Amino acid sequence: MSRYTGPQWKISRRLGFSTLETGKELNRRAYAPGQHGQKRRKLTEYGTQLAEKQKVRNMYGMSEKQFRNTFFRASKMSGVKGTNFFCLLESRLDNLTYRLGLATTRRAARQLVNHGHILVNGKKANIPSYQVKVGDVISVKESSRNLAVIKAAVEATTHIPGFVEFDADKLEGKYVRLPERSELNQEINESLIVEYYNRLG
Repeated sequence: MSRYTGPQWKISRRLGFSTLETGKELNRRAYAPGQHGQKRRKLTEYGTQLAEKQKVRNMYGMSEKQFRNTFFRASKMSGVKGTNFFCLLESRLDNLTYRLGLATTRRAARQLVNHGHILVNGKKANIPSYQVKVGDVISVKESSRNLAVIKAAVEATTHIPGFVEFDADKLEGKYVRLPERSELNQEINESLIVEYYNRLG
């Protein structure tokens, strides 16, 4: 299955979870879309695990294949499988571009990366899934610094997580350390995702 490019709010309402992490999608209609959206049926154990996986996959805007491969990569690392998985997701270039406040959403951040506006250690990196290493510096290309979309995003940013540093004047940030689980979305139960993939074998 390819990456979803349709209305993000519709997905959030279906899952009952803010994939944009703003909560705006559910403010007015906190129920699933469609004629029978307000009649939620009770999920099976498998359905609950699948829904949790879909929440995270849509939050990071990944295809099913990308998401699955990232999970299997995390499962081969030492440590807690679910935490390793989140660290790999958070280390993606599009996600860190969003975390630094250079874009208002991950989808917008992915577009900036795809169009070559973002540099890693001074070199152009136009692959959204590029795995940024701790200590790497992410910056905006010189010729792209006056882009209105970037300026607006930086001005609208109210919070920068502790695992990154950002200089708004230079439009430059640094991935200083791996994120701690407590700094990430607390509504996600990653153990359900681990159970989902363990079930699939």
